[in-house]
Amino acid sequence: MHLRSRSLPLFAVALAMLSWPASANVLSGQAVATQTQKPASAAQPSLTIDRDPIASPDPDPPAASAPSAQGPAGPGQIGRENGKYTLRTDAYEVRLNATVLDQGGKSILTLGKDDFHVYEDGVPQTITSFRHEDLPVSIGLLIDSSGSMYDKRAAVDDAALNLIRLSNKDDEAFVVDFSWEAFIDQDFTNDIEKLRQGLTYVKSSGGTAVYDALVASADYLTKNAKHPKQVLLVVTDGEDNASTASLEQAIRRIQDLDGPVIYSMGLLFGEDTDKRESRHARRVLETLSEQTGGAAYFPKSLKDVDAVAAEIAKDIRTQYTIAYHSTKSPTLGGYRQVHVEAKAKNMGRLSVRTRTGYYPKVVNPKDDASVNDPQQGSATAHP
Repeated sequence: MHLRSRSLPLFAVALAMLSWPASANVLSGQAVATQTQKPASAAQPSLTIDRDPIASPDPDPPAASAPSAQGPAGPGQIGRENGKYTLRTDAYEVRLNATVLDQGGKSILTLGKDDFHVYEDGVPQTITSFRHEDLPVSIGLLIDSSGSMYDKRAAVDDAALNLIRLSNKDDEAFVVDFSWEAFIDQDFTNDIEKLRQGLTYVKSSGGTAVYDALVASADYLTKNAKHPKQVLLVVTDGEDNASTASLEQAIRRIQDLDGPVIYSMGLLFGEDTDKRESRHARRVLETLSEQTGGAAYFPKSLKDVDAVAAEIAKDIRTQYTIAYHSTKSPTLGGYRQVHVEAKAKNMGRLSVRTRTGYYPKVVNPKDDASVNDPQQGSATAHP
C-alpha cells in the first residue's frame, strides 16, 4: 500500500528543550555554559508521514536516557530483550568516522591504525577498533521545500538520486522535505525508484525550519536505522527562519544521541540572494557539519550540484572508522572535546575531519536493582 494513502505518526522527539544547555558557541566552536530557554509553549520538532497532522508531542517528554529502543542493545544503546531492558557493557565506546586530507585537499586512503592518535580533553586515548572499508550507511536526505527552492528542485532531486546510486549497494535511505514542518516522503529503502517517487511529493512553499528537521531526522535515525554508520545530508538555499529549536539545541541534541554525521549543501547563489544572510547561512551550515564530523559544500550554480553530491558520496565511502573507550568516567558527564591526528612518512601535514566532541550517555546503576555479571556482556534493568 502506498505510503501516502496512510496516516501514521512516526514519533515525537524527546528534546527536553526547557533543560537543554548549549553545546558550543556555534560560530566559534568554543564551549559555553548557559543557554537561553525556550518558552514553555514552544512546539517540539517531529517528523510526520504522509502530510497528515499528528498529535502534539508530549510537552514533558521522557529523559534522553530512558529506555525506548526495541530489540538487542548495540554499543551505547539501551534495548529490550525478553521483556527486559539491557545495556551493553561497552556502552561508553566512542566511535568516530574520520576523513583524512593532505595539504592539497586530497583524501588519503592508505593509513593504518598506528598512524592515528586520538585525544579526549587533551588526554591520549587507546584505539580499540580500527576499520577502513566501505561500510553500509543509513542516510537521511533532507530537502528544503521552502518557496525559494522551487526552481532548484529538479537539479537537487537528480543529485540526491545520483548520490544514492554511487553509494554502497547495502545502504538504506529515507527522504524528508521540510519547510515550516518536516515530513517523511519515503521511509528507509535502497530502491531508487521508491526514492524518486518520494521526491515527487515535495512541493515548494513556506519557511525554512532546518534545525527542527535535523533534530527530528537524527532522532528517527537513532530509533530506526539498520546500520551504526549514519549520515544526514541537508540541502537548503537559505538560513533557518521557522524552527522551534535553536542551532545550539540542535547540535546538542544530535551529540546527545551520539548522532549522525551531517553533510550540508548550501545553494547560496542567485541574483536575489542577500549577501549578509548568505554569509550567516554559510557559517551555520559549516558549524552544523563541523560539530558532527561532516563537511559543508557550496556549489556556485545548479550545474555544480551533481558534482558536489558525487563528492559527498565518495567521502562517505572512504572514511576511517575509529573507536576507543574513554579514560574519563561517563558518570562525570559534561561535554568531551575530541581531537584526532594522523601522521605518516613522506605525506607532509595531514588534516583529519571528524566530530569535535560528544556528551557521554550516563545510566545510573543505582536505578537498577539487579545488575548482571559484567563478564556476561550486559547489565539488566527492569522497566
